[in-house]
Amino acid sequence: MASFLPALAPVADPSAHRYFHVIGSSIFVDDRAAGDWPAHFLGMLGEEACWGVDVPADDDPSYGSALDLYSYFGHASETEWMVAGRAVQLVEWSRTHRFCGRCAAPTEMSGGDRSMRCPACGLLAYPRLAPAMITLVTKGEPGPEQQVLLARGVQFRSPVYSCLAGFVEPGESLESAVQREVYEEVGVEVADVQYRGSQPWPFPHSLMIGFRARWTAGEIVCDTTEIVDAQWYTRDALPPIPPAISIARRLIDEWVAADTEG
Repeated sequence: MASFLPALAPVADPSAHRYFHVIGSSIFVDDRAAGDWPAHFLGMLGEEACWGVDVPADDDPSYGSALDLYSYFGHASETEWMVAGRAVQLVEWSRTHRFCGRCAAPTEMSGGDRSMRCPACGLLAYPRLAPAMITLVTKGEPGPEQQVLLARGVQFRSPVYSCLAGFVEPGESLESAVQREVYEEVGVEVADVQYRGSQPWPFPHSLMIGFRARWTAGEIVCDTTEIVDAQWYTRDALPPIPPAISIARRLIDEWVAADTEG
């Protein structure tokens, strides 16, 4: 699959175009624009210029075949899914920033960067991106008996157990966010916070930053407003875990494979 390069404008004479029509928050992809609606350039997918098309609420050029981003993951490559998520986020950003948050004047697209500019007072509004940490907590020495802490969140769409996650607060480092969120959600203390990877997560506009951390103290006490249940698990007795769409699954699979390979 070709790589994706985010950009503000397409290269000269792209070989083809791909239009990611955003219908509500669902996606319909075609090689032609289905209507004369606002379009945001997303970047180049190989030689193809990609566009996010803002479809009005009362139109549906897909005739009911548009897919939400969760469903689209199973019908596209990971790269195409990432581009679709970018389309949804940029279109929704433009929908919700039509007026200045300072003086209420109508905004316009800036020419030199990805922002909405107020011509009256000059305020710039950039696409919102919310950094969130997600952490796999381990207990015990590496090996078959090592355990991981997995939890079922109150807001989970399916009955799976996953890594602990939460948003980073203003003025807080990522490592501090890991320690705070883990303690707040399940009452345990962790150390040795190690970065493992990241993933754009367009639900609605997060950047998931993955970590591994080591348990140091405390018994599990769930914050019932956030967590339904949390337990320690070994590799050979894991509960239902998230699908491949999520970085949580990558963190869990990496941990499982570490013992298998070792």
